[in-house]
Amino acid sequence: MADDGRRGEEEERGPGAVHQVFVVMECLLEKLKVLNYEEEVLSKHNMKNLSRHYFVSSPYLASNPGEQFFMFTIIAAWLINTAGRPFSDPQEYDEPNATVSNILSELRAFGVKVDFAPSKLKSGCGEHVCFVLDRLAEEALKRRGFSFRRPIYPPESTEDESMMEDDAELTLSKVEEEMIEEPDDDEENVMDLEALKLRTSQSVEIDPSTKPDEIMESTVDAAEWNLEVERVLPQLKVTIRTDNKDWRVHVDQMHQHRDGIKSSLKEAKGYLDKLQEDIGKTLEKVSSRERYINNQLELLIQEYRGAQAKLSEAKERYQQASGGVTERTRALAEISEDLDKVKQEMEEKGSSMSDGAPVVKIKQSLTKLKQEIVQMDVRIGVVEHTLLQAKLKEKSNMTRDMHATNIPEPAAGSFS
Repeated sequence: MADDGRRGEEEERGPGAVHQVFVVMECLLEKLKVLNYEEEVLSKHNMKNLSRHYFVSSPYLASNPGEQFFMFTIIAAWLINTAGRPFSDPQEYDEPNATVSNILSELRAFGVKVDFAPSKLKSGCGEHVCFVLDRLAEEALKRRGFSFRRPIYPPESTEDESMMEDDAELTLSKVEEEMIEEPDDDEENVMDLEALKLRTSQSVEIDPSTKPDEIMESTVDAAEWNLEVERVLPQLKVTIRTDNKDWRVHVDQMHQHRDGIKSSLKEAKGYLDKLQEDIGKTLEKVSSRERYINNQLELLIQEYRGAQAKLSEAKERYQQASGGVTERTRALAEISEDLDKVKQEMEEKGSSMSDGAPVVKIKQSLTKLKQEIVQMDVRIGVVEHTLLQAKLKEKSNMTRDMHATNIPEPAAGSFS
């Protein structure tokens, strides 16, 4: 859609509008050279010379948007300073929107109408960039008192005219030979203007003695004359072959474009002035309404500010109270935990004091111990008795053995 709109604008402005920016850029470069920008700008910032199509936006030209935008801002700042208005040199890290707005403000201060958005200049190239620099260059030239004058052409000599006529005749003869050798179906009924000129010049060069002195009257019938005219009319078409390299054609186009721009500017200026007046009235109404609303709402605004201050104080007190409640809640939780531990210990002690199971267990143990002691006493008695019998038996055996060898039998029998 954007391409269609741009193509529509170009068709409205004319077929040469696409290439008009090239002409503006070449004129701008000549103006910059007159202002000696090589020494005052390029050598100062260590930059290379500009090409004659540097700021032209075209798909066939190599472009570097960052470099072009920086070069545009540097040259614009220098031109504004040269034109007599102070303007600081932009730096590499400045905000692009602010820099472009400042440049357009200075351009408006010179009385130039700017009817495009500042974003058109951020690309660093295009017809708007060339337009801004060209107008600033004109203001700088006015400041320095320089103005372009019309060229003064030397008078043409007769020798040059004769040489040009000879060249034209030679060229015409070559064209006629080419037309004879290569006939074209579309142009076979078209007459060349140069050939017509040649025939006219030949007819002029006829000897005046052969001209009739009396007025010639036609004896041809009008109907036959009309038929002859209809027959030869297709052969009377004249084609003018214009040379695109001729500077006169460009000058005529420039004059036509200038007249068109002037007429369009007058019409657009009236609309813009009316629009500016309407916008001024609207802004004045808005400012008056704003002042009225501010006066009416001043008391409410003061009350709102007081309520907001009270609200902030209440929030601060609430935060302080919330901090104390949190600390007390934590202390309460610790005390509750200690109380639960004490309650548990008291329950354990109370249950152990009221329970008689340990006493019963002790009595049972004592009874069992007594039984075991009785059994142990019985066993000890049995063991003592057995030991006593063994000792007695051993003693008896020893005594018997002794008496069996030394003691007589009566003694032994009385002992038994």
